[in-house]
Amino acid sequence: MSRPYGDWLSGTNLPDSAAGHSEFPGQRLGLPRSGAGSIAGMGRRIAAMLADWMIAYGLAGLAVGVGLISREQLLYSPVGPSLIMGIWLLLGAVSVRLYGFSPGQLLLGMRVASIDNRQQVGIGRALARGVLVGLVVPALFTDSDGRGIQDRVTGTAVVRR
Repeated sequence: MSRPYGDWLSGTNLPDSAAGHSEFPGQRLGLPRSGAGSIAGMGRRIAAMLADWMIAYGLAGLAVGVGLISREQLLYSPVGPSLIMGIWLLLGAVSVRLYGFSPGQLLLGMRVASIDNRQQVGIGRALARGVLVGLVVPALFTDSDGRGIQDRVTGTAVVRR
């Protein structure tokens, strides 16, 4: 009548190819194992995002320097973080649309590639991707190819240049 726990806890017994497993990240997407065009590692992606954030902080500081906002607004009110987030989002979306990579990704040798046979990542997909990355949590959940929710939703992948 009852089944042992192992029968239902261990999952299905499908062969690796039927279960969607691959030998390396990106194989199911038709990407190479290593070198240009291969999936970029999580450490590089985090470092690129931090570089982009530092650029956004610098541009917000420049806005204080030219008198667009006061130092107090930047540091002590909700205007500061919102401004920095807006700069980061705009910088990332526009640069991904125009060049295929953000400044931080350029520094670390990566780019955002469209994997759904489109030539480029459009501004709508770049903005949607940026909003999801800005929420942080979607970027933490990755699939076996190392792509976060933001990449699966927008049909993109961060690859090495």
